[in-house]
Amino acid sequence: MGKTFDRIGRKHAAFIAGQQIFFTASAGESGRVNVSPRGTGAFRVVDPGTVTYLDETGSGNETAAHLRLTGRLTIMFCSFGAEPMILRLYGQGRSLPLGSAEYQTMLKRAYGNEQPPGARQIVRLDVEMVLVSCGNGVPLFDFVAPRPALRQRAAEKGEAWLATYRRENNAVSIDGFPAGFGADELDMVG
Repeated sequence: MGKTFDRIGRKHAAFIAGQQIFFTASAGESGRVNVSPRGTGAFRVVDPGTVTYLDETGSGNETAAHLRLTGRLTIMFCSFGAEPMILRLYGQGRSLPLGSAEYQTMLKRAYGNEQPPGARQIVRLDVEMVLVSCGNGVPLFDFVAPRPALRQRAAEKGEAWLATYRRENNAVSIDGFPAGFGADELDMVG
């Protein structure tokens, strides 16, 4: 049985800062559960009750669709190094779409107004519980490097192409739930 905490403590934040990958899990009331891996370069502990990650344009947008439906989001970090630990953040999440006032405010606050090519949203999690467990069942792996392909493609294609891509590929989940990236939302940024 793991230990639970109401907020992110200093040791939790230090553990998070030392990881190279995290996983998000989200679901609607029905349909599929989505689990996605992400690099930690765009992850921020904003304060003990709030975390964000700057999400880039990808093949789907399940998390945003699920957040519109239920807001439920779990983020998991696990150590693949010598010190075993699994840390999960449970809470209510929201998508802050590219171009929105909330996005701009959080971009300034957590990212120094810096965003990578292909940014599409900032996902914010209001943390309700932190769960820490041993992680002894997680295998050991060595980190090599982040993959550059997603950002390279975004930089090469440009924002107009990305807006069209998001409209065509990120507007609904695989279960048909709207992700909030329809024509109206994208016209203001595309």
